[in-house]
Amino acid sequence: MGKARTIGVGMDYSATSKGALRWAADNLIEEGDRLVLIHVQPPKSDHTRKQLFEDTGSPLVPLEEFREINFSKQYGLTNDPEVLDILDTASKTGGAKVVAKIYWGDPREKLCGAVDDLKLDSLVVGSRGLGPIKRVLLGSVSKHVVTNASCPVTVVKGTQSAKA
Repeated sequence: MGKARTIGVGMDYSATSKGALRWAADNLIEEGDRLVLIHVQPPKSDHTRKQLFEDTGSPLVPLEEFREINFSKQYGLTNDPEVLDILDTASKTGGAKVVAKIYWGDPREKLCGAVDDLKLDSLVVGSRGLGPIKRVLLGSVSKHVVTNASCPVTVVKGTQSAKA
């Protein structure tokens, strides 16, 4: 075992972001690593904590607090049992310290900013597999992050059935 690392995973609760989390937990996380689940809320969302933390992002939230329903409501997050199960496994079986951080704004910019803010050693994101036209119109978060992040980025492609 080498130096403990800080690994970030972009999470929007889509099938591809859950796949990225599962991939990171199964293939990347080692005992002693810190796994940071990174959420980026839309800039127009209006949840109670946004006013406090819009500029800097939320404080790091430990897994125990992250799983509470009230926490999810305060930040406008989905309380997803599948995500919690993956995080529990990474924590208990994998020996990782699991925390979450919430940002508000453009996911492309906020994920790149999170790399420096959290001093990530690696970032894992899912890819929705947009076609060329949608990618031009909507922009590809994963492509932007791969191009602009200051750490290694792993893009986990979704399966055909996961493209929702």
